[in-house]
Amino acid sequence: MAKLPDSTLTAIFVLQRQLAEAIAQTTDTEWILIQTFGETEETIPEFEELQNVRERLTSAFSRTHILLLRILEAQPIASYAMLELMSQAIDRGQVNLTACNASVQEIRRNWSLS
Repeated sequence: MAKLPDSTLTAIFVLQRQLAEAIAQTTDTEWILIQTFGETEETIPEFEELQNVRERLTSAFSRTHILLLRILEAQPIASYAMLELMSQAIDRGQVNLTACNASVQEIRRNWSLS
């Protein structure tokens, strides 16, 4: 098994937890929106945006998960390319997380959702 520095593992797990929480909040927002306002001409763009957000978050979560598994399975050490892909996945995941959280918060504000 390839060994990753503790700081890298911590960054991965913190990001995955944040992504999981953001996916849950996105789903919660969608549920509250449909329960409160239903699926109307005005809410359809919001549902589409929430679906897009969830897909981006899920993709970032899956990417880090799969790369981590591949790195852990590498023998005797992970290749530089795999480590670089993980670094990029963490960076992109954090950027996506920030943008997606902003989108969900905007929808919540626009519709006065708690």
